[in-house]
Amino acid sequence: MSANNIAQRLSTLITQHESSILAAWTAELGSKTFRSDEASVQRHTRQFLALLPAAIATGGTDDINHRNWDEVRNLLNEISAQRAKQGSTPNETATFVFSLKQPLFTLLRTELAAEPGVMAEVSWAVSTLLDQLGLYTVEVFQKSRDQIIVRQQHELMELSTPVVKLWQDILALPLIGTLDSARSQVVMESLLEKVVETGAAIAIIDITGVPTVDTLVAQHLMKTIAAARLMGADCIISGIRPQIAQTIVHLGVNLEDVITKATLADAFVVALDRVGATISRKG
Repeated sequence: MSANNIAQRLSTLITQHESSILAAWTAELGSKTFRSDEASVQRHTRQFLALLPAAIATGGTDDINHRNWDEVRNLLNEISAQRAKQGSTPNETATFVFSLKQPLFTLLRTELAAEPGVMAEVSWAVSTLLDQLGLYTVEVFQKSRDQIIVRQQHELMELSTPVVKLWQDILALPLIGTLDSARSQVVMESLLEKVVETGAAIAIIDITGVPTVDTLVAQHLMKTIAAARLMGADCIISGIRPQIAQTIVHLGVNLEDVITKATLADAFVVALDRVGATISRKG
C-alpha cells in the first residue's frame, strides 16, 4: 500500500469517527496528570482533530515540516507556549499528543480487523506521525520556557539594580552580587535613564554588596562612570572594603580621577558638598 493511500485511508477514518475519537481522547487526557483547565483541553482537542485529517491527506504522515502541516504546528506552538507559562513539564506537554495514540489504535483495530496488512501499515504511520508531533511540542515547549527564563532574568537584573534619588541632584546606585557583562549593561542603562529623567549632577555607585572586584568588574565600573560623565553627572564610588582596595591596587586599575569613599554615608556627605547642600542637627 503506497504512502499516499495510507494517508488517505487514515484521514478518512479520522474524519468519519471524529466524535468518538474526541470522546476517547479527552477521557484519556482526563486520566493523566495534565495541568490545564477543562475548557482549554476541550477547545484544543477539537481544533487539533479538525485540522489533523486535512494535514494527513495533503501533507502525508512522514514529514510534519511540510507546509500543509503549518496550521497543525501553529496550534501546537500555541498549546506548548501556554503549557510553559502554566508551569507544566515537557512530559505533560507531550502527553497532549501521545495520549491520542490509544484512541486511534483502538479505532484501527476495530475498523481494519479484516485487513491485517493494512492495519499494520496504517498503525505504523500513526505511531511515527504522533511521535513527530509529540517531539515537536517538547521542542517548542523548551524554547518557550527558555524565553520565559531569559525574560525573568532580565526583570530580576532590573530589580537588583535600583537607582534611587537621595537628594536634589544626587542619585545612588547600590550594587549587590556579581557584576557581569549582561548586568553591567542593565546598570549603565538604568543609571543613564535616571540621570536624564532627574537631571542629577552626582551619582553614587555603592559596591558594598559586590563580593569581589576583578579586572572585568573594574572595566564595567569605569565604563559606567564614563557614560554618566558624558550625560553630565559625576560619579562617586563607595563601599570599597580593604580587601577590594588591595585587589584594585594589584590589578593596576586607575581610579585617580574618580572620588572613592569607604561607605555610602561618606560618599553622600561629599555629594552634598558638591551640590552646595548641607545637613545640620536640630538644636
